[in-house]
Amino acid sequence: MIHERAGCASFEAAMDVLGKPWTGLIFAALEGGSLRFGELREAVGEIADRMLSVRLRELDQRGLVTRRVIEGPPVRVEYELTAAGRGFREVADAMRKWGKVILRAGEADEGVPRATSATSATRKRSRA
Repeated sequence: MIHERAGCASFEAAMDVLGKPWTGLIFAALEGGSLRFGELREAVGEIADRMLSVRLRELDQRGLVTRRVIEGPPVRVEYELTAAGRGFREVADAMRKWGKVILRAGEADEGVPRATSATSATRKRSRA
């Protein structure tokens, strides 16, 4: 398969976003609509406030999440996916589908030695 340079750049851009810890879970949490920081932290799980802040700032800078300040009192801040960020739904659906394939493949391989294990066993026998 021949890869076009533009195709590689777009794949790398997507992986640069999704390859960072917590990003996929942040997207998934925001799929249901806007959330305040505390709500988002609870939805994502055991993420530190600082890490969540860093990820949200990165996603905002990339145009995938918007940060909206709601005047108070009290002042509130909400985060929401942009149109580009909502495009993650298709990626998530594809990942869920592929994840099922991976799980089924793992179940089918139970009890069958992995290639690395078989290779190690072959090497040990050949040395003896």
